[in-house]
Amino acid sequence: MNSLRQQRVAEFLRDEISEIIRREMRDPRLGFVSVTRVEVSPDLRYAKVFASVYGSEEEQTAAIDALNGAAGFIRRLLKPRMRTRHIPELSFRLDRSMEYAEQVTRTLNLLREQLHPESETERTAADEQPR
Repeated sequence: MNSLRQQRVAEFLRDEISEIIRREMRDPRLGFVSVTRVEVSPDLRYAKVFASVYGSEEEQTAAIDALNGAAGFIRRLLKPRMRTRHIPELSFRLDRSMEYAEQVTRTLNLLREQLHPESETERTAADEQPR
């Protein structure tokens, strides 16, 4: 279970790393990157940074590789912003939760259409009628 301190550090890191990526990094591989969450170890020495990347599989891999390559640079920029003795070692991971949620939604919609095909046509007809 996460302690309150872990949660606060994780939120702080998410916000600050997002700002650093947006304002300080000029790597072209970092097109549409969004830091979604951070998991911090209990001793606050390690942090897994999950990022969502818009683009193809190759672009996603390239962006995560760029972030992992820039982890030292990001840590240096975090040093004056954090009030802790140690700056966590950063490990960037691809967050696929948005893709998964979209896939689940498509599957549920498909099942709904298969189970109740008449309700879809009724909704379409009702939407087309003037009010």
